[in-house]
Amino acid sequence: MTLDEFKRRYALHQLPTDTGPQIHRTLRQAAVLVPLMEASGELELLLTRRPTHLRAHPGQISFPGGKVEESDASYADTALREAFEEIALPRDNVEVLGQYPMFNTFTGFAIAPIIGVVREAFEPVLDPGEVDELFSVPLSFLLNPANRIQKQFSRRGVNYPVYFIPYGDYFIWGATAAMIDRLCRQIGNEQPI
Repeated sequence: MTLDEFKRRYALHQLPTDTGPQIHRTLRQAAVLVPLMEASGELELLLTRRPTHLRAHPGQISFPGGKVEESDASYADTALREAFEEIALPRDNVEVLGQYPMFNTFTGFAIAPIIGVVREAFEPVLDPGEVDELFSVPLSFLLNPANRIQKQFSRRGVNYPVYFIPYGDYFIWGATAAMIDRLCRQIGNEQPI
């Protein structure tokens, strides 16, 4: 899928309204950048792998992002600040297309996914305290429904969908995989679950 086709499909559809599991406590506010980048005429999604020494979510695949700080003017500001801190992606090199609805997590966060397009190639510099690796996955791979797995799990007597996306040596799951699935359903004209 080309960048122009992605933008056209993204603009055509109404945003989904699901927000992840219902959590009955105060959630910490966070934002992530869902960065797409064109390479050889095809869009790719940039993802990071968290270091294994971290207490929270060690070794997991995620988007650049983090907690909202008082100095952040918006969720987009949080996502762009975090992307610069984590992978040295300059904020003026990102065209923000929009924000998906908040996504609640079992770990106590309400995450604002910010969809953005990286305008030009950049030289990543990884913050070793937050990122072990930066890699990309072709959007065409993610758009294939056979590559996105959904299973039902029960937590405190309530069933919830949990998403998984195996890709080469990477295993994307949880909130990151759920946000990818939501985007792919919108862009790929799939029916919601």
